Amino acid sequence: MEMNSANVEAVVKQVLESMLDKKIPSQSAPAASQAVPKTAHVAMLTSLEHYDIKEFPIPEVGDGDILVKVEGCGICGTDAHEFKKDPFGLIPVALGHEGTGEIVKMGKNVKVDSAGKPLKVGDKVVTCMIFHDDPDIEMFDLNKKNVGGADVYGLLPDDDIHLNGWFSDYILIREGSSVFNVSDLDLDSRILIEPCAVLVHAVERAKTTGILRFNSRVVVQGCGPIGLICIAVLRTLGVENIVAVDGNQQRLDFAKRMGAEKSVNFMEYKGIEALSGAVKDAFGGHLADFAFQCTGSPAAHANIYKFIRNGGGLCELGFFINGGDATINPHFDLCSKEINLVGSWVYTLRDYATTFDFLKRSQAIGLPMKELITHRFPLEEINEAHRTNLAQKGLKIAIVNK
Repeated sequence: MEMNSANVEAVVKQVLESMLDKKIPSQSAPAASQAVPKTAHVAMLTSLEHYDIKEFPIPEVGDGDILVKVEGCGICGTDAHEFKKDPFGLIPVALGHEGTGEIVKMGKNVKVDSAGKPLKVGDKVVTCMIFHDDPDIEMFDLNKKNVGGADVYGLLPDDDIHLNGWFSDYILIREGSSVFNVSDLDLDSRILIEPCAVLVHAVERAKTTGILRFNSRVVVQGCGPIGLICIAVLRTLGVENIVAVDGNQQRLDFAKRMGAEKSVNFMEYKGIEALSGAVKDAFGGHLADFAFQCTGSPAAHANIYKFIRNGGGLCELGFFINGGDATINPHFDLCSKEINLVGSWVYTLRDYATTFDFLKRSQAIGLPMKELITHRFPLEEINEAHRTNLAQKGLKIAIVNK
């Protein structure tokens, strides 16, 4: 059929009227934002071993800010220390730094995360450290911002905003903070990102010694969540000859599920000579090529040198607070054995990004990462959650919001 201009206009008009009658929605219309309440609930540590649930107004979101609805947050050993002794002198404080949640509102200047990945309302995010520059360090090593001082949500002094920690139902991420879009990970994996980043960094530090290889004999001392994740990181890198050392048999059993080949329960041995002999036997008559000290115990640090061969290596990562002095013999423990010793302190932005791939790899090879989270409590039961953590009734304790 021939179509003149009048016919074309008539057809177009008919189509438009049909669309209006059917109320076809515009495909370019933005998704509606979640309704944001006027106030947020925050678990505020107000005295030693006691949280109060406080209610604070949710502030206006600045042009560079992000408002996040918290889904969950793990309880860290640092939280336990602050709960018991307030070593940082922060009380009253909103704790929680192993958190994750969903963006519900964001400033107009926020476009991408710290890795350049686009951000939008509805995305799942985590925060990393807020790093400070240290010119004396950065002049020589651009990847060392983590030792120049840093802030972290969940260990910030209280202010007039109050939404500073992940033990809450909303947190305000301020302009200039590090943030990552992790929408491709499930909730349990996202809760584990921060502690996993600690171990990704520690293993990267260990690799700088040139000793840690596929066929290395590796001992991991301390099988709490940090030591267990250490074993998992090693396994995803192909290290298989791993011996776990701890005094809790349940944790040692879990260490084998995470990839340790053998385990040694130090409660069964009297004296360091017997214990080091047991570690040597577990390696078939050899001492370890490399060791990771994950306990935070000065006595454990002093002992671990005895597990390492001449020319071996050690990564110390257990002391995130001042746990006291360790007594070693510099001649026998360090010099005469030429031990390569490295310390590990939190992580860098690069380690954080690597951690996302580690979590996917650990799942692909069947490691039971998610089973690290053994207990989940609602926000209003946070005091009980901390008491459960202190009693070592599980592994990773998490606060999970409804």
